[in-house]
This record gives sequence, structure tokens and C-alpha cells, in this order.
Amino acid sequence: MSNAAYDRLKARFARIGAINEAAGILHWDASAMMPPGGGHARGEQLAALAGVAHELLTAPRTEEDLAAAEADGEWDAPNLVLMRRAHARATALPVALVEASSRANSACEKVWREAKADADFGKVEKLLTEVVALQREIARALGERLGMDPYDALMDGYQPGVTSADVEPVFAAYEAWLREALPRAEAIQAKRPAPLPLSGRFPVAAQRALCREMAERIGLEFSHARLDESLHPFCGGNPSDVRITTFYDEENPAKALLGVLHETGHAMYERHLPAGFARQPVGESAGMAAHESQSLIVEMQACRSDAFLAFLGGRLRSAFRAEAKATSPENLARLWRHVSRGVVRVDADEMTYPAHVILRFRLERALIAGELEVADLPAAWNQAMRDMLGIVPPDDAQGCLQDIHWHDGAFGYFPSYTLGAMAAAQLMAALRRDVPELDAQLRKGDLSSMMRWLNLHVHGEGARLGFQDLLRHATGKPLDPADFTAHLATRYLSA
Repeated sequence: MSNAAYDRLKARFARIGAINEAAGILHWDASAMMPPGGGHARGEQLAALAGVAHELLTAPRTEEDLAAAEADGEWDAPNLVLMRRAHARATALPVALVEASSRANSACEKVWREAKADADFGKVEKLLTEVVALQREIARALGERLGMDPYDALMDGYQPGVTSADVEPVFAAYEAWLREALPRAEAIQAKRPAPLPLSGRFPVAAQRALCREMAERIGLEFSHARLDESLHPFCGGNPSDVRITTFYDEENPAKALLGVLHETGHAMYERHLPAGFARQPVGESAGMAAHESQSLIVEMQACRSDAFLAFLGGRLRSAFRAEAKATSPENLARLWRHVSRGVVRVDADEMTYPAHVILRFRLERALIAGELEVADLPAAWNQAMRDMLGIVPPDDAQGCLQDIHWHDGAFGYFPSYTLGAMAAAQLMAALRRDVPELDAQLRKGDLSSMMRWLNLHVHGEGARLGFQDLLRHATGKPLDPADFTAHLATRYLSA
């Protein structure tokens, strides 16, 4: 056994981790603080850091140590496996291909903003065609190195251990369920009173204070976190310095508040990753589906529950002198759990949201496989939306141009959103079995028992187990979509 080789690898990966943490703070700054004129220099800074990290990961000495190293134990053994995985992915791609893809993604993303604003797919079609061509090359190269289907190799970069063969039957079953359940939910909803809007003015200072209070109630310590503003809410930073952002609308406090609840779920995962393996692959999260499960168990499962809405309504009345009827738990539920067939993914409710993900999963897989060409994407998108939800976008800005992901080269990411929602429901079902008094606690705004459970069963496991084994560890079974449909049935199909 070569412990010396493994020790050298741990030191090298700790350095790579520190470099990536620095890049994460620079990414946060670019969205939250950086003046517009700093964009070019920031791009150079991030490229330089990425280059240094890549050189460390692909250096000949790294390969030699990976070949010689051995490790055992429930943490070191999987850490070495994940080190080898990271090295294999990094060395599978020629530097020229990585650089060409980066340039194509950057150029396409910039033009995409104009194309979306003008609802003109033609403006970005040529550049997106180049992005897709390069992603096909990347997928083939990764697939050959990893022994995987090309599209699966892209998925593996976001949620290791989950393939399209795992996702296909899950999505097909959900589509069939939705086809029957959605009209029922709409009919039940139509019989109920229309939700009252939250009326009045909601000063940013008061919203910021309430958002911070809610994040603290979830357990976020602001000695290790910041709450700032950005165009789109996100969570960044690193486990000891978490950065969450939101944006404020003085006429609608829900945008900021629900965004902060969501991002705090991400932040709590980062804060409670295993500190003993910080900056090691095994000390990272278990993937993007696992991460999304943590934001959604907080926002959707807990904080949009009837119990927590009873508490939150009181806080809205106190913070803004909002009307009692509008802030009753019944009205907040009708307002924030409204089912509606819409064409825009980010505005979708939790029942129809998976339909948007299924559409993108099928289209991007066809694009990578060469079964769909970029020129045919708008028509294919509109037909898929018609088949899925019975509606068609009025223009491409609300259709195939609405998301940045593909134009920025992110293929294989979308399935994580719905896998995360399903995992969140499964985790909540297990949590409720273990903590039967949970609703009583949520009515008081107390999430401490919930967070202790998640820290023990999810956060503290890092990437040691992988997505399916993490769910087995926490709930006693691998991903079971029945928990998600049961949650939706309870929330939306009960007359």
C-alpha cells in the first residue's frame, strides 16, 4: 500500500479545492458586486485559476500517484475512487477541444441574450450549432474514456451514477401520471376561492430583514454567510463562507422570500459537508440532484407546507402590516401553490415543473445523439410543449430561447432538477416518520429538528455514498418517485 502517494494526492486535491473556492468567490462577486467594466478582467482571472487547477489535476505526477496509491476505510477509499474519476474526466478531453468549447460557449451566451430579448432564434442558431457540435465531440471523448453512452457521460458530470436509462422510465411514468392528475388538480382548484394578492408596499429594508430572519431560522449562521442581491438568486462560495443572493420587488415580497428559502437549503448543505474532508472530492456534495433535493425540501416541502405558512403569515403581518385575510395559511397556500399550465420553466408550479424538465431532457439527448439538428429545435420544442401540456409558446423567447443552459454548453444538467424534487419528497417522507412532531414545530417556525436530521442523513455524508446509496442510507430505499406523486396528490388532489 502506498500511503505516501495517497497523502500527496490529498495535498494536491486540497490545493485544487482551494483554487476552486477562490474561483467560486470571484463568480459570486461577478454577479453581486463587480462593476460592469470588470467583466473582461474577471474572465481572464477565472481562466487563469481554471488553468492552474487543470494543470495540477492532469500533471504526470498526479497520474503516477493515482496508479500507486491505495486507501481503505469508509472515507479514504471512496475519496481515492473520486480522485481517479476526476482525473479520468479531465484527461479525456484535449486542451484544444476544451478551449474551443469555452470560446464557443462564451460567444453563444452573449448573443443568446440579444436573441432572447428580440425573440429571434435565427440570431443565435449558427453559434448554438457550433456549441452543440463541440458538445457532441466532448460527449464522445468522455464516453469513450468512461465506457459510457455519450449523453450519459455529460449527465455524469452533474449527477454521478445516474444515466438516461435510469431517468427514462421515471420520466415516462411521471408523464403518464400527470396526464391524468393535472386536469383533476385544475378542477379541484377551480372550485376554491381565487387567492387574494399580497397588497401594499413592501420596503426592501423590511424584506431584507425578514429574509435574513428566515435564513437564520433554518439554521444559517451569518458569521459564515452573506445575503446579497443579484439578477437571479443563487448560492455560491464555500462551506465556511457561503454566499446566497436574491432580488427584491417592493410590490411582491414572495420573490425574494421564496428565493432565499430555496437558496438557504443549498447553503445548509454546503455548510454541513464533512469538515474532516474539506477540499477533498469525498467532502463535496453528492451531485446536483442531491443538492437540488436540499433546496426543495426546505422551500417546497417544509416552508410551503400548511404548518409553516401559518407561522409565516404571522411574520408577514408583523413585518409589513399585511392584511390578515391575505396572509392566512389558506390564502398563502392558494397563492404560492397555484397549479397553472405555463410555457416558462422558472415560473412553473411543482406539479407541472417536471414536464418542462422532461421536454428538455428528451430534446438535449436527441441533440447530442445527432437525431435532432439545431435548426429544427424551435419546431421540436413547440411540438413537445403541445404534447406535454397542451400549450404552445407565443414566441421563441418563451420557448427554446428561455434558458441559458444549452447556449452556455450545459448539456445533461436538466434531469437533476426533477430528480432532486423527487428525492426531496422521499427524504421528507422519511423525516416525518422519524420526527412525527414536525408539523407542530413548523407551526412555530422551528426547523431545528429537520436540519439535525438532514445534517446526519445527507449533509454529513458528502459524496461518500453517491445519489442512490445516499437515499438508501437516509430512507431505506433508492429513488422512489411514488413518494413525489403521493406528496403532490396530498397537496393538490384532495378536494
